[in-house]
Amino acid sequence: MKIAYIYYQKSSFVEQDCRILMRHFDVEPVSYRTPYDVIKMAKIIKASDISYSWFASGHSFLAVLLSKLMGKKSVVVAGGYDVAYEPEIGYGQYVLSWQKRSYASYVLRNADLILAVSDFTRKEVLARAKPKKVEVIYNGIDTDKFKPHDRKDDMAMTVASGSNIISLKGLDAFIGAAAHLPDIKFLIVGVSDHDRKILEDRIHSDNLELKGHVSSDGLIALYQRAKVYCQLSYRESFGVALAEAMACGCVPVVTNRGALPEVVSDVGFFVSYGDGVAAAEAIAKALYSNKGRESREIVERKFSLKKREDRLLSRINSLVVEDKYGEN
Repeated sequence: MKIAYIYYQKSSFVEQDCRILMRHFDVEPVSYRTPYDVIKMAKIIKASDISYSWFASGHSFLAVLLSKLMGKKSVVVAGGYDVAYEPEIGYGQYVLSWQKRSYASYVLRNADLILAVSDFTRKEVLARAKPKKVEVIYNGIDTDKFKPHDRKDDMAMTVASGSNIISLKGLDAFIGAAAHLPDIKFLIVGVSDHDRKILEDRIHSDNLELKGHVSSDGLIALYQRAKVYCQLSYRESFGVALAEAMACGCVPVVTNRGALPEVVSDVGFFVSYGDGVAAAEAIAKALYSNKGRESREIVERKFSLKKREDRLLSRINSLVVEDKYGEN
């Protein structure tokens, strides 16, 4: 089987799925950056059995359209931003122009299979369109790579990269929690130069450190040191950094929003969005909860990379069988 793997940017989870599929199929990656790439995309889709794309957006619109015209199957992963509508914080593809909303809606309606990264995201897909098929396959975490180390510090951390991170990731509450727990170290990782200037004006305690981008190995080392990982977000479609931290033995403190309850299950400490006092109280409890091992066990049981690989292979193979023999 040959798969045309269409992408716009190679984020970690996009590369991860590409590597998974390459282990089992003939995969041809295609980068779409300019309109001139459409010709290359069309040639590869024509020579393939399936097109596979991450995110319902402009590049996957072309992939699904070309697949439909050429009688090929199309699979698109709904990753979160592409189906989100959060006008209060200006987040999500559905707060953008009608053209970008139309691209996403076409993909959701016409792809042969939409793979949602959480049940929360599946419900958002269904709120935007009526897809042919939509199923949940959770993101996968490499638990051989993301694993605990011997030493844990009294430290709470969060990862906040991308755009609109202060509102989206609930950083004001994290900063407020740091002010209420002066003897605990707090760390924000992934901060851009632009956001650093804004955040520094809001920090009034000396126990909170800001870090910019760190390598994958550097991030793992920080997860392994921290006792608590906070995801105080306005919304999350899954929370890959959260699951990575849990795999490293961090106890989660999260808001009861989006897919976060799905990820942390009953080992998490829940707080309301924007409540720094409640976050501080939850962090204090989490530090002495000894739930780090339970956190890792949840990731091993529900979100392992092997589980994602098995489900992807099963679903893609069955899609081809359905095409060849028809659905039962």
